[in-house]
Amino acid sequence: MPLPTLHLPPELAPALSAGHPWVYRNHLPKHHLTGGEWVRVRAGGAEAYGLYDAESAIALRLFGPTPPRPGMVGERVTRALELREALFGPPHHPASETTAYRLLYGEGDFVPGVSADLYERFVMVRTYAPSVTALVPEVVRALTQRLKLRGVVVREGGTLRALWGRLPPPELTVLEHGLKLLANLHEGQKGGLFLDHRDNRLTLSRFTAGKTVLNLFAYTGAFSLYAVRGGAAHVTSVDLAPRATEDARRNFALNGFAPDAHRFLTADVFALLADYARGERRFDVVILDPPALAKRRGSRYSALRAYEKLNALALRCTQPGGLLATASCTAQVSPEAFRDALSSAAAHAGVRLQLLHEAGQPPDHPVPASFPEGRYLKFVIGRVLPR
Repeated sequence: MPLPTLHLPPELAPALSAGHPWVYRNHLPKHHLTGGEWVRVRAGGAEAYGLYDAESAIALRLFGPTPPRPGMVGERVTRALELREALFGPPHHPASETTAYRLLYGEGDFVPGVSADLYERFVMVRTYAPSVTALVPEVVRALTQRLKLRGVVVREGGTLRALWGRLPPPELTVLEHGLKLLANLHEGQKGGLFLDHRDNRLTLSRFTAGKTVLNLFAYTGAFSLYAVRGGAAHVTSVDLAPRATEDARRNFALNGFAPDAHRFLTADVFALLADYARGERRFDVVILDPPALAKRRGSRYSALRAYEKLNALALRCTQPGGLLATASCTAQVSPEAFRDALSSAAAHAGVRLQLLHEAGQPPDHPVPASFPEGRYLKFVIGRVLPR
């Protein structure tokens, strides 16, 4: 049966031809599609095939210029797993130093709207639109055929459900560059660990020997652990959630680092930074990794103002000659806009910021060249100097 065809505005032809995976709702003509339906789209001489979503602002998630066929999704998952094996070695190998990473990164691995994260021998699958849920069985089949897993799970309404195998225990211990980290797939935000900062944490650890470190929005303390392993003299970890603060202490103990030799605070970061700035409290290294400050394109301006304010406060709490390591996971903020926000923050703080290092997410979060939105993570290390 032929697929329904939608004709898009001709100005979308370059993006469609290049392989951009999204079409927003305001670009669609009138139609009678139902959610989860495969559709062919055309713009100028370009053509692509995708799934229609009846609810999301992203109305179409495109899979490429060839029609869908049986086994297509499984083949793409297999290619994604081949990349991870090249990056991390054979899964579950006794000598592995990293046992938690992203196996499938949705649009980045050409399976739009679906991700899968490995935690030891368990995989957490996430879907980002109702239209792609029908793809999950084929994703699970490809994962379980290639990997020796104990369970594949999905979270539905706050409850973890097994798609294959069994549920994980309440807590898992995973490795990241040789460090031990607690993961809770049942309750923890992102499993208790943000996998996309793995390499950024390692990079920062090279700058922390003998330093005093302030880690803000510390969550379960992963950046703090790397700082201590890098030789930090003292680390203060701050998060608003008491449970996260307690888990950070437990992660320290798990790695043989004395929690009592460092400081763990449950506090509002904005208020604490303002208090430290007024009291001229200074640290050699300040780490700033806030949650996303904008979920929609229309919130970009307010997010940039918030980044300016937050980074200006952090700069005022950094010793002259010290380092600010700052991040943004807000997809609506480009790397250029983030750098501009940091420049404004430095001006407001009365300092100069010398950029030493810029990065994004690691290679288990690949991004198609046609899809800059997929490179959502910005990470900058800058040296703070007097004017």
